[in-house]
Amino acid sequence: MRHIRFTLYIIIGCLAASCGADQNLKKGEKYFAIGEYYDAANEFKTAYQKTPAKERDKRGRISTRQALCWERIGQAQKAIASYRNVIRYKQDNVDTHLAFGRQLLKNGNYKEAAQEFQLVLDSMPDNQLAINGLQSAKSAPKIKQDGSRYTVKRMDIFNSRRADYSPMLFGNDYEKLYFTSTRNEAQGNELSGITGAKPADIFYSEKDDKGKWGRPQTIESGLNTEYDEGACCFTPDGSTMYLTQCSSDPSYPRYATIMTSARADAAWGKGNKVELSRDTLSSFAHPAISPDGEWLYFVSDMPGGKGGLDIWRVRLTTSGLGGVENLGEPVNTEGDEMFPTFRPNGDLYFSSDGHPGMGGLDIFIATVSKKGKYEIEHPGYPLNSQGDDFGMTFEGPHNRGFFSSNRNDGRGWDHIYSFEKPEIIQTIKGWVYETDGYELPAAQVQMVGNDGTNMKLSVKGDGSFEQVIEPGVSYILLASCKGFLNHKEEIKVEPVTESQQYTLQFPLASIRVPVLIDNIFYDYDKATLRPESEKSLDELVKLLNENPNVTIELSAHADYRGSAAYNKGLSQRRAESVVAYLIDHGIAKDRLTPVGYGKEKPKTIRKKMTEKYNWLKEDDVLTEEFIKAIKDDEKQEICNQLNRRTEFIVLRTTYGMFDEQGNLKTQPKKAASDDNKGSDDAFFDF
Repeated sequence: MRHIRFTLYIIIGCLAASCGADQNLKKGEKYFAIGEYYDAANEFKTAYQKTPAKERDKRGRISTRQALCWERIGQAQKAIASYRNVIRYKQDNVDTHLAFGRQLLKNGNYKEAAQEFQLVLDSMPDNQLAINGLQSAKSAPKIKQDGSRYTVKRMDIFNSRRADYSPMLFGNDYEKLYFTSTRNEAQGNELSGITGAKPADIFYSEKDDKGKWGRPQTIESGLNTEYDEGACCFTPDGSTMYLTQCSSDPSYPRYATIMTSARADAAWGKGNKVELSRDTLSSFAHPAISPDGEWLYFVSDMPGGKGGLDIWRVRLTTSGLGGVENLGEPVNTEGDEMFPTFRPNGDLYFSSDGHPGMGGLDIFIATVSKKGKYEIEHPGYPLNSQGDDFGMTFEGPHNRGFFSSNRNDGRGWDHIYSFEKPEIIQTIKGWVYETDGYELPAAQVQMVGNDGTNMKLSVKGDGSFEQVIEPGVSYILLASCKGFLNHKEEIKVEPVTESQQYTLQFPLASIRVPVLIDNIFYDYDKATLRPESEKSLDELVKLLNENPNVTIELSAHADYRGSAAYNKGLSQRRAESVVAYLIDHGIAKDRLTPVGYGKEKPKTIRKKMTEKYNWLKEDDVLTEEFIKAIKDDEKQEICNQLNRRTEFIVLRTTYGMFDEQGNLKTQPKKAASDDNKGSDDAFFDF
């Protein structure tokens, strides 16, 4: 009787355990269906523990679900242990061994991974993922041994005890670093069912005056929510952020979407969804803006791809988005291609587990060949590792910056690393601004080289731009902006043995307000131009040649001292002296109107000048009464100096454009060249 009773206890206990296991399985499948893989894995783990050891088939099936969960949240070691159980309980198939091999590869178990891939190929010799996996397992040790010129360093200042990834530099001097983190400071009170950590938020770190990075800070605006936000990028002018957001619904699968956030008053606003497609069952994530600002690249599992996650793109226009297009081969594979980003020179960087590499996600470089096709390069070790390596950001044109990787982290958490590859780079750094005024971020710069280069350069919020240039090439750069005259600069790039930057200034003259001609000097009480005036006058000649359809009034002004008649006569003669100089240097006489105003038009103070003379206010007019009301003699003299000036104002912008009958003359045609790179909006004759 005791034996029978004991047996009944065992049976009842097993039935209860089996019943409990089924409940955990149901919960696990529910979590899995909505993408909460961490919670699903824990339910499957409990179900596995409740399942008697003799129920080998069931334990094997549960292990399969566990493995999928751990795989999807990047915990390779736990996924490997689960796949071993699947095989031990004989619930394996070809897909099991392929997935097992890929996890072994990610964990650096190259020899065992090769055996698994070979096992797959024995049954499916054309399986491309297995072919690439076997190649990776065989070549990875040598890639690591050979190394590269990259240096990599873990950046503990940015990292926490959770995931920190997808860094993105921002600012005119790259003084801010935005990144994604699941650290405890992220918003929300609950842990994510997807990762087991807080839902991800975007954080930022900022450099101090000495170039040292500060501790990460939260974004105090409506950008971050209780949902997952991350993987952000910025438009070239820095006015708009694109980011990924995964909203949460307890009964609905998690689909990532791309959002935009506008920057106003140095703060990022609440995100707005980007409608890339009417497809509501696919994810859209990992946005990247091309250097010219004309394309949005992103990652999606929408139909029409090559398999897994693919990289797509859509054109950004003033009237909205164009149609989406898949980048196709050789970028996309049957595996996952993710985290696209651009180096300013146009090279596309992305991460993939479908191309042969070192394991997990490896970083690859896609460059466009002369035939217009992508060529793929693996940058080697230590930029890549056996783990997941992804999310590059570059410090301007230099091959240095930051990326993320989960290498050497047993729990699979991502961390931020710095990287640098020494290169000899020559660049142009230019500033476009209003003459005697502020920067012009609305300006455009066209750069043309005698090697066929023809491209538009994006101007940042501070009016600056930066572009890599090639040795041995001559370039012409033309800056233009609505309401202003054009300005042109020319350079010839000589070969160098170390990195060099050319600095260019593009002051644009307004066509609406008088423009000061600085450093014009006359002999005392005479109209004779002094030799030190020639540099400024030569610049004016250059400006008029660059804007051949412009006529100007050239005016000279005096202070209030002396008789009005005498001052007006002297200033008229001085204006005529400047005009004579311009005519002698090739400017047509009928483009120039000399006027001497004497003291009739005292200077009106513009805002920029108040920065130099903070005792003056914008729109102050330096009349005799205004100056005499100033108690300080030195300040009075400064006002008199400001009134004694030579300036010009644009009268017409259509000179020479019409014939005698008033018809528009034929404009010169643009030059066409098959070798031109980029836009053909401008042509300059070298």
